[in-house]
Amino acid sequence: MATKIRLQRHGRKRAAFFHIVAADSRAKRDGRFIEKLGVYNPNTDPAIIDINFERSLHWVQTGAELTDTARAILSYKGVLLKNHLLKGVKKGALTEDQVEERFNKWLSDKDSSISKKKDTLDKKAAQQRAEMLKAEAAVSDARAKEIEAKNSPEVEEAPAAEAATEEAP
Repeated sequence: MATKIRLQRHGRKRAAFFHIVAADSRAKRDGRFIEKLGVYNPNTDPAIIDINFERSLHWVQTGAELTDTARAILSYKGVLLKNHLLKGVKKGALTEDQVEERFNKWLSDKDSSISKKKDTLDKKAAQQRAEMLKAEAAVSDARAKEIEAKNSPEVEEAPAAEAATEEAP
């Protein structure tokens, strides 16, 4: 039985999210599966990926084929790197301690890059919010001036000759 790790589509129109599953390659896309490995939601920025790392690694090590998208997701989460490092242990090129050290270093670098992206997105959103508030305040001030000009009574100025005669007596 050929096993594949692939995505199952769920959700509604134009708002899909996916389950990452290990399934028989002959099964339908959204049909029967052997094990659910995680969830992928591309609707958020950055996309939410929640996987069972150990089980995904197990399926990769046992030879499950990966679809292109599943390969990208598992690579992003480090499953393929961990598999690669563990193969190095089997060949005698690395030790278990070196594998854990390299993987944890990679993981910390990945987490820092993700947090930087989230920070820049938050700053950008705050900046856009501030610009929108400034524009809204400018429009509000312009409307207030228009209303004030419309509602204020026009004061007629007295001619200069009449003003001079009133001051003389």
